[in-house]
Amino acid sequence: MIVLLAGLLLALSFGSCFAAEEDFPTLEIGKAAPDFRLPAVDGRHYSLKDFDKAKVLAIMFTCNHCPTAQAYEGRIKQLVADFKNKGVAFVAISPNDPKAVRLDELGWSDLSDSFEEMKLRAAHKSYNYPYLYDGDAQQVAKAYGPKATPHVFVFDQARKLRYVGRIDDNERHPDQVTSADTRNAIQALLSGKPVPVEQTRTFGCSIKWADKRGSVQEAFAKWAQEPVSLEVTSPAQLEQLLQNKTDKLRLVNVWATWCGPCVVEFPDLVTINRMYRDREFELITISADSPENKDQALAFLKKQQASTMNLIFQDNAYKLFDVLDKFAGGKMSSGALPYTMLIHPGGKVIYRHEGKIDPLVVKREIIKVMGNTYK
Repeated sequence: MIVLLAGLLLALSFGSCFAAEEDFPTLEIGKAAPDFRLPAVDGRHYSLKDFDKAKVLAIMFTCNHCPTAQAYEGRIKQLVADFKNKGVAFVAISPNDPKAVRLDELGWSDLSDSFEEMKLRAAHKSYNYPYLYDGDAQQVAKAYGPKATPHVFVFDQARKLRYVGRIDDNERHPDQVTSADTRNAIQALLSGKPVPVEQTRTFGCSIKWADKRGSVQEAFAKWAQEPVSLEVTSPAQLEQLLQNKTDKLRLVNVWATWCGPCVVEFPDLVTINRMYRDREFELITISADSPENKDQALAFLKKQQASTMNLIFQDNAYKLFDVLDKFAGGKMSSGALPYTMLIHPGGKVIYRHEGKIDPLVVKREIIKVMGNTYK
């Protein structure tokens, strides 16, 4: 009886793990393109009929945050440019539920997969193709069955599927591609020839189906249980930290409990830390509160769930900024809070800002250093 019960539980467990794979099979070669009507970052809604004049239609399921999808952005833009006047239409669809993306899955990105962030990504990277959002109901993704981002579906003029799979066979190095599968499929269809390879394995980040929202909540619950501490630091100790003789990129933020902008921006710093801390990155916060107010500062940090390196300077704020200015490239700060520095391994300050940060600017500076593709 116990064995039978264990087997049943195991089967139910596997069934839950593979539900998305079983429920949403990939569209088969020869099948008609499922219709859709989705909002795009350009303010329009698109459906299949908007591409009626195209001889070939390529539908690409991709997203903001996936490093593989990011690696292919330039090649997608090149495909669009190369076939612009040859009767080929391209459309990209983000299938991910943004509420199912964990912060620690964003370590290679400056943005998640919300519709508003899609607009930012498309503008920043100058997309030359429509970028559609399917993250709420995910009905279109369920109909097509992409398995990873990016995943390409190429249809002929009758809108029958003739190719499904990868863009090419080398996501990291465009100059080492030996099989440009999507390009080959499009060229074959334009020439009236059979597609040489109809289906290939895709590679990239898994689709973030809505049933993964539970994992997001689990992550927040776990982070909420992490210990938060606050240590007193001396000028000599702080100088050593700012020299950054580590292999990590260090984001240093100076704040105080009585500083309104500091309090407002602090949740963004916690988010940034959770995004990047699994890579070569660490956040260090330095309280400019008086050491006598250490308990008040610690209470604030605990409320913010700031489970990072938190310091409080042992002396007055003027001496604190004297130390900070030694690493600011000869630029004297005004002493205004908050004050933020991004320090490269070796001690070079590559970003400094007085006042409330723009978190997107900081994220892009971080990605600029650490890279947005897997190593």
